[in-house]
Amino acid sequence: MSRYEFTCPECGQEIEVNESMREATLSHGCPVCGADVSEAAFAAKQQTN
Repeated sequence: MSRYEFTCPECGQEIEVNESMREATLSHGCPVCGADVSEAAFAAKQQTN
């Protein structure tokens, strides 16, 4: 499963999220402050095996 680093554009909170959490955050906003977020708030993390 893909992992992403989410950085809120409003409050600056940084959270590592998976695909389902990413979709929920895009739909419902930042889980900390509720700000609307866009695709630009997520950076794909490199997978290490």
